[in-house]
Amino acid sequence: MQAGEVAKTIDHTLLRADATSADVQKLCAEAAKFHFAAVCLFPHFVPLAADLLRRTDVKTCTVISFPFGADTPRVKALAADEAIQRGADEVDVVINVPAFLSGEFGLVRDELTGIVSKVRVRGVNTGRGQVIVKAIIETCYLDEKLKRLACHICEQAGVDFVKTSTGLGPSGATVEDVELLRDCLEAHIGIKASGGIRTAADLESMVSAGAVRVGTSAGVAIMKECLAAAGQ
Repeated sequence: MQAGEVAKTIDHTLLRADATSADVQKLCAEAAKFHFAAVCLFPHFVPLAADLLRRTDVKTCTVISFPFGADTPRVKALAADEAIQRGADEVDVVINVPAFLSGEFGLVRDELTGIVSKVRVRGVNTGRGQVIVKAIIETCYLDEKLKRLACHICEQAGVDFVKTSTGLGPSGATVEDVELLRDCLEAHIGIKASGGIRTAADLESMVSAGAVRVGTSAGVAIMKECLAAAGQ
């Protein structure tokens, strides 16, 4: 992959508990320099990031009900709605993992459907157009049957992407999981791999498996590696 192509797969991520406004400013400057697809950060920092990235080709992405997804449906829908009002172009929503593991599949589907609907309306009303919704299914807690079921639920809900992981579980993205998700999902639904992706080789293995976005806090290091390999 060319460096420019690599950059546009990366969601440059800052989801540390000790993250500060200064860290966000640095994150956005790096994202603008390398033309990453998006920055991904906490809702608190959305207005700052949206302002810093206003004249760039980098999107502002935030997380909803991170990292466990166990907030109530109303709270999650309101959080997504507010994030868009505050400047988010994309939202990464953690499915209700405890409910899903408890067999409450209808609740998970209806919750996601409600969030997608709320986001679509708010995107139009704010003039932002279609706001991207990525559903995080946290694959490390699911067996193959549940991974396939999670994909089916996400399709029914109308999400734009299925994301493997929060990056805070026992393990992150694997090539096998990305391949499984790609096999399960309709072609128009993208896959975002996240968790443990640190090198250009890691990224390329995820893209080869079917991911079109990669969430990583190592975006700058990956780009430097790609540019060095290209003699730039």
